[in-house]
Amino acid sequence: MNNFTVIPQEEINKALSIAHRINNYYYEKMVGQQQLGTSLLLTMMVNGHILIESVPGLAKTTAAKTMTEAVNGQFSRIQCTPDLLPSDIIGTQILNYSTNTFETKLGPVHANFVLLDEINRSSAKTQSAMLEVMQEHQTTIGGEVFPMPEIFMVIATQNPIEQEGTYLLSEAQLDRFFLKQKLDYPSPEEELTILNRIEKDVFSTSNSVATLDEIKYLQDLTKKVYIDESVKKYVVSLVDATRHAEKYIGKELAQYITLGSSIRGAICLMEISKAVAILSGRDYVTPDDVKSQIHSVLRHRITLNFAAVADGVTEEQIIDAILRVVPAP
Repeated sequence: MNNFTVIPQEEINKALSIAHRINNYYYEKMVGQQQLGTSLLLTMMVNGHILIESVPGLAKTTAAKTMTEAVNGQFSRIQCTPDLLPSDIIGTQILNYSTNTFETKLGPVHANFVLLDEINRSSAKTQSAMLEVMQEHQTTIGGEVFPMPEIFMVIATQNPIEQEGTYLLSEAQLDRFFLKQKLDYPSPEEELTILNRIEKDVFSTSNSVATLDEIKYLQDLTKKVYIDESVKKYVVSLVDATRHAEKYIGKELAQYITLGSSIRGAICLMEISKAVAILSGRDYVTPDDVKSQIHSVLRHRITLNFAAVADGVTEEQIIDAILRVVPAP
């Protein structure tokens, strides 16, 4: 295979050891929600951003905080409300009366891990303040550019059922998130375990089990993973099928799609697949790696119309139909 540099097994073993420590810490505090734990770790490995959606009370915030507690980095939480201003997030200039000059005060977004709690409660103007920082990893205050830390991850949460006092995220905003993970209610057995852990007060203690240098190691190693040209073409075909659905899955399902995935969807699918390969102990990507996270990568990049809502058609059904007809290499 061309341009295939073998990653030494000891480097992969080191990565697996780091991931194992983080996962163990996550499951010490979290019950169930395994897909969310995996998604948070994968997002960290590609230095991306993740959107978590569920009804209230399913531990979205707890999961985000638990995963970031595992890493010895700067954590910042921003509670989104309708009156939140862009300057409350990115920072602003303040007049120093003693020197009669303006001083820049950086906002809470300048951290390694930023939790945007209930992001859809903030106004469109405030949401737009995150576009530059999530894509360019920088903020601009008073014409001056302030870079973000090398390791920078936004974890946003939202409740899908609340309508009053909420603002839909724009397509441009959604596209900045590498993954979107949906949570469901725990099983009765899992809920009983949660009650027992609450009684034992396991959530009150926190300690880091990995360092920022180790996270950087994971990210650098992920970039070295080989993906064959045939697998890249598979990724492109899957994403292209969301844009020209009628050609792939027929008119019956294609009629529900208003907008397909952007190019960023293909990029994210490739990068996440590399991280999946590392967690599987490999230095190359397989089609199964691509399939494993395709729902999380594409569900928020496919826009459905009102007919889909009326007929109960979901983004996941569209993605499943695409997976059935696009041949894997």
